[in-house]
Formats: sequence, C-alpha cells, structure tokens
Amino acid sequence: MRIGVVGGGAWGTALASVAAREGDPVLLWAREPEVVEAVNATHRNPLFLPDIPLPASIEATGSLDAVSACDALLIVVPAQHIRSILSAMPIGTTPLVLCAKGIEAGSRLLVGEVARAVHPDAPIAVISGPTFAFEVAQGKPTAVTLACDSEDLGARLADRLAGPTFRPYFSSDVIGAEIGGAVKNVLAIACGVVEGAGLGQNARAALIARGFAEMTRFGLARGARAETLAGLSGLGDLVLTCSSTSSRNFSLGMGLGQGKSASDLMADRRTVAEGAFTAPVLREAAADVGADMPVTEAVCALLEGADVREVVGALLARPLTREDQ
Repeated sequence: MRIGVVGGGAWGTALASVAAREGDPVLLWAREPEVVEAVNATHRNPLFLPDIPLPASIEATGSLDAVSACDALLIVVPAQHIRSILSAMPIGTTPLVLCAKGIEAGSRLLVGEVARAVHPDAPIAVISGPTFAFEVAQGKPTAVTLACDSEDLGARLADRLAGPTFRPYFSSDVIGAEIGGAVKNVLAIACGVVEGAGLGQNARAALIARGFAEMTRFGLARGARAETLAGLSGLGDLVLTCSSTSSRNFSLGMGLGQGKSASDLMADRRTVAEGAFTAPVLREAAADVGADMPVTEAVCALLEGADVREVVGALLARPLTREDQ
C-alpha cells in the first residue's frame, strides 16, 4: 500500500515519517515549492519541522494528480480547505484517511461528511488522538484512534501505519472520532485563556471537566458513542491540548487571556489554530441539535473581542445546575 500524504505542514510531514519508517515509499504533497525542494534535496522540512531528519523514502511533489495515484491518501490540510483540495483531486475509490480536525463553515459538516459529499465512492477513515507533530516525528510513543466504517480497511490501514512507537486503535465510530478532535480544539483555547489570565489550576481542571461534558452532549446528539468520546480522540486529545503551549489552540487562548486580539495572534498564516475557525461553526451546530455549550459560547465571545473578565464573570454567574446536565 503506497501512502500519499496531502499536506506538507508539521502534522502531514510527521505522518509521512510514520508511513515511511520501514523504508516504504511515501509521496508527500506540499503547497509550498520550498518544502517540496527541501524534502527531496535534504530530507528535511525547513518551514514546519526544521530539526527533524526525514526518511529518504519520502518523496515530495507539488502535483495533486501525482499524489492521487497512491493506494491510500492521508488528508492533512486545514478543515476549511478540505472541500477545495478534494475537489481538485481525481480520487475515485481510493481510501481517504482524514487527519484534519474541524467543522466546515457554512455547511456545518464534519470533515468526513465533506469528503463523502465530494467523493461518494471513496472509503473514509479518520485518524485522531493526542498527537503533537514534533513528538510523532521524533518517534516518541503515540497512540491514536483510527476510525473506519470498514473493519477490513481499518485493519489494513492500522497494519500499514503501526510501528514500534505509533499505535493505532481501531474504532467503527467515525463521527465520534471526528467530533472529539473538533471540539477539543475549541476547549483548548478556553484552557489557554485560563492560563493567560492567571485564573489558576483549579479553574483549568474544572474547565476540562465541564468542557468534556459539552463535548459529550454534542457528540451524543450527533450520533457519537460515549466510549469514543472518552477515548484517545476525545478525552485523550483534550487533556493534551489543554495543558501545553505546544498546542496552537492553547497558545492562542493564552494570548486572548493576556488581552491580545485574535487577529493579531492569528496573523502568522503558517500556523493554523483550528479551534478559532471551528468555534463559531460549533456554536451553530450545537444550536441545531439543542446542545447547551457555554464554554464554546465564551470562546466565541472572546474571539469576537469581548473582555476576558466579563466573559469569565458571565460563566461563573450562570444558574447552578446538576453535574449530569
């Protein structure tokens, strides 16, 4: 199974390293010509993973047609660009492994739903879980959810990608894996705000717990399974991204908590804090299914320029309720 990776950022490059670990050929598509040139000439990605040597069996290309000819494709571009990228690719029945985390603006579709709309004949899988790209590329121990409707395809993909330090766990709950990855990005912004505003560890722990309750309410309303949301792609990813400045979403929240504007913090186009784009879409999608998500509402208000103290005060002033609600 020759793997193609669509997206030459840090996460796409790290996944290409995983797929090429045993010397297997991998074709990596990158938008930036300098990334393509450097990967082929020096086996490094100077823009996104500059300190990580890459396996020599990774070849880079700027041609979507070329990468489309691979046996399976890992799609690792930002969620809001999935539709345009897939629309430009001749996919047919090639399996698509979706590695972006988010909800499409306007349609309010999960990434997998977008992929099915564009390429209805392509089998769909999802990789999601607690993963910092540089740690994966360094070969540090990592476990992920690999969700797929087809257990046979899931088993073949898991066997192809698994290695001594990269462990996929199969799930048939594609929706649950996607929702966990999308919602945790929004919650990571909230936890970064707690850190940036100096609200303390008690507040962050409470926010993680109440945020997970939000994730669960929304996920169950959209057809996810509770055990998936409590697994690697939900709670596992939430814990990681809510506790480290290595998370772009957490770092964005820290800046907001310190009183900086979202537009200034997001000015660097080379890094994408997916939660900033997901938050307003998630708010709309939650309203569609009647899921109460006050933390998500608070993140939206902060991204729109609201004062941190006022937003936190409004959260704390909400009517008391039962913990199971």
